[in-house]
Amino acid sequence: MNETPSANQANTPFIILISVIATIGGFLFGFDSGVINGTVEGLRTAFNINTAGFEVSSMLLGCAVGAFFAGTLADKFGRKAILIVSAVLFIISAWGSGIATGSFEFVIYRVLGGFAVGAASVMCPAYISEVALARYRGKLSSVQQVAIITGLTAAFVSNYFLAKYAGSSLNEFWLGYETWRWMFWMELIPAVIFFVALLFIPESPRFLMASGQTEKARTVLVKLYGASEGNNKVSEIQASLAADHHKPRFSDIIDKVSGRVRPIVWIGVGLAVLQQFVGINVVFYYGAVLWQAAGFSESDSLLINVVSGVVSIGACFITFFVVDKIGRKPLLWIGSLGMTVTLSLVAFAFAGAPLDEQNKLMLSPEMGTLALVAANLYVIFFNVSWGPVMWIMLGEMFPNQIRGSSLAVAGLAQWGANFLITFTFPYLLASSLGLPGAYGIYAFFSAFSVLFVLKLVKETKGKELEQMEG
Repeated sequence: MNETPSANQANTPFIILISVIATIGGFLFGFDSGVINGTVEGLRTAFNINTAGFEVSSMLLGCAVGAFFAGTLADKFGRKAILIVSAVLFIISAWGSGIATGSFEFVIYRVLGGFAVGAASVMCPAYISEVALARYRGKLSSVQQVAIITGLTAAFVSNYFLAKYAGSSLNEFWLGYETWRWMFWMELIPAVIFFVALLFIPESPRFLMASGQTEKARTVLVKLYGASEGNNKVSEIQASLAADHHKPRFSDIIDKVSGRVRPIVWIGVGLAVLQQFVGINVVFYYGAVLWQAAGFSESDSLLINVVSGVVSIGACFITFFVVDKIGRKPLLWIGSLGMTVTLSLVAFAFAGAPLDEQNKLMLSPEMGTLALVAANLYVIFFNVSWGPVMWIMLGEMFPNQIRGSSLAVAGLAQWGANFLITFTFPYLLASSLGLPGAYGIYAFFSAFSVLFVLKLVKETKGKELEQMEG
């Protein structure tokens, strides 16, 4: 990777290449999150457990910890170093989750995977934001969500074909191991590719500047943007850091005048939490269980997951083409309105449906069609808006001095909310509220998110990172 741009021209192909390498972390984030979807029955049988609720959601505890410490450690050791550590953890977790012989052992490996997912979730968009130019930063950052959904879909497709070939996720697939174990081991392929590719990307120039490595940063910036704009960028970053004559530290999120957490940090936390409270990961983590509860077969449920994944990828590409034109804020509130309507329709379709002997909903053909269509429209609205835009904004909305620390807090909040939603869903499903009540709750938070965006979120389209205010 020794391409050098002309003196006054950005090396766009190189910027795209290193951004794509960073988004492999997003792919693994998605794959690791989605692979559990097809393994729930295998976990229940192998470990003799009832709901597998904690086994499914345990990774999210690791994600919260990983996101929090990745943000702070990245300010000390660099964005690239944390991404490399996450790649190693992805490899360990993929192997261990498949080889685990008991629930406790499995949870340990899933938590390690959670560290990796949490770190990748905040560092990949941060890295992309810190190497891309403002005029197409949104496009490149939105590729992160494309990668996440592609990873989810790849996991769904892998799970579907492995289970179809073996006859069930519980059956032996190869070398005496059950199919659900091979579902985890498929992740080893992209995890190893991610690790090797990371060795060839440069460190974030913003990190190098913040850590006092000005000449190294200048070299990277000139390689990225050309001599003229690269040197100008050095001056801009220096000016943005001039107000604070110290390296970034966690306490910088506290406003020196008021003594309180800066408002921009709270807005980031709100975006992170609401992205989860609209219930999207119930579809991703429990899709197979959800549709089986609604009366569909295991095979049909896994196929529905694949369809939802493909639809999601298409929706993300819409964002790719419009986010730098119409902005972040309009996409968020349009998505919120759409999710409110579609989630309400899903709740309506499930409400009043009778149960069979196995406690599964017996949807009429009309209500089954309504549920499927509304659920996939909901997935489209999410992936046009809150899916990619939340990560875009978290990567760019914070000033340079507090970006790592603010990402740590927002990442912790995001994965904590993810854990709460994922952990509670099986209990909502088993309660008197059932699927209608669960989707009604997610519809409520979607409606609330409309007000949050309109009142508190500021547009960041077209702004350089050095122009962000805290």
